[in-house]
Amino acid sequence: MKKLLSILLTALLVLALAVPAMADEAATYTVGICNYVDDASLNQIVENIRAQLDALSAQTGVTFEIKYDNCNADANVLNQIVANFIADQVDLMVGVATPVAMTMQALTEGTDIPVVFAAVTDPVSAGLVDSLEAPGANITGTSDYLDTTAVFNLIFAANPDVANVGLLYDVGQDASATPIAEAKTLLEEKGISYKEYTGTTVDEVILAAQALVADGVDAVFTPQDNTVMTAELSIYEMLAEAGIPHYTGADSFALNGAFLGYGVDYANLGVETANMICEILVNGASPAETAVRTFDNGTATVNSETCEAIGLNFDEIAAAFAPYCTQVQSIVTAESFGDLEG
Repeated sequence: MKKLLSILLTALLVLALAVPAMADEAATYTVGICNYVDDASLNQIVENIRAQLDALSAQTGVTFEIKYDNCNADANVLNQIVANFIADQVDLMVGVATPVAMTMQALTEGTDIPVVFAAVTDPVSAGLVDSLEAPGANITGTSDYLDTTAVFNLIFAANPDVANVGLLYDVGQDASATPIAEAKTLLEEKGISYKEYTGTTVDEVILAAQALVADGVDAVFTPQDNTVMTAELSIYEMLAEAGIPHYTGADSFALNGAFLGYGVDYANLGVETANMICEILVNGASPAETAVRTFDNGTATVNSETCEAIGLNFDEIAAAFAPYCTQVQSIVTAESFGDLEG
């Protein structure tokens, strides 16, 4: 009996010692998020990462402390932000857009800080991962790959007689390289004339837009190009007055006045990016073995104001686009999207 009592007392002592440990505050993970530039699509990603991490925190009991910054497309600022994240010993970094992801990958080399990217159009070509299925290094994330053929199906649906297409983009944007190359191949195969108009700054994009208006192109194509997206508010009225529809690779362009944005649901992309963050930090998933997540493209967002300005009827356009989209929605121009705070 004494032996049994001794065993019970020992068990109670062990349990008593364990209770304070169980009552300790749950794990806290610090996540450093850097956005490339202040625009609707990228901001939407960050907002949904935040919201989903809050939801996951409630589900798992862990705390995600977010350090947020925006480099505003400045390479020097970007390097400093990432250096600060490293100095702050964040548990994971999130790079929103290709240039941020590439900088994070380079500066975290030799550390054990995992990187999760968001909205990287072609992570393989950018050298971020070995393959979408098996990234191979301490980095993975979500891709907003653009189905270039799908966008051109919309151009041809709206204007079967299109004969001259302007390709407007920033040659320095890695996200633009593959879709522009695909666009050239597609147009050459169809025997449609095209000309490239490029700019690496907002002012240069404005000059490029003026040139394509002067050349009288029938339509303009721009992929997910952050430089042109930033300049859209400065060029959309010029294009509309010339009757030239601007087809682009993200709904944020349409929010900024472009005729059409086509691509992924950036809200969902943000949610899935947050899910990957949780899988890595909380569940111990290896970035090297966590497949890059891609999404079905299929939502066409038409700016109804611009549609009317260039002489098109929204209902007729929506009907023409319907066979090539999972959804056609309308939007009106917004001048700003608010600031994100850390």
